[in-house]
Amino acid sequence: MARRQETSSGVKKWFLKEAGKLWPVADGSISFRKSPCMRERCSICDSGGHGAHLLQGRLNGKRFTVYVPGELAGKVEKAVERGRAMQHLVMEAGERYTKALKRERQQKQERTKARRR
Repeated sequence: MARRQETSSGVKKWFLKEAGKLWPVADGSISFRKSPCMRERCSICDSGGHGAHLLQGRLNGKRFTVYVPGELAGKVEKAVERGRAMQHLVMEAGERYTKALKRERQQKQERTKARRR
């Protein structure tokens, strides 16, 4: 379907198809942190600290932090990247949907004017 002639329902179908390709998604950021533990004379702490991957973000206006096991860090990182792609997709969908609604409104007004003549 040509974008120029897109309808609002066409935009919905396009969005749902594209959004389905992005799963799994996550919002926030993933990081690797090193910090000391509570044990005295810990050899790992002496060499820089214990490492941990963390997913951080905001939900309902509150910050959250979730520990991510090392073997899952790659998957979560890809989900965060897809989450950014999803945000871009939402922005594009908003633009295309609004333009389609305006076009449909204009076509309806033109049909109404044609009937009055």
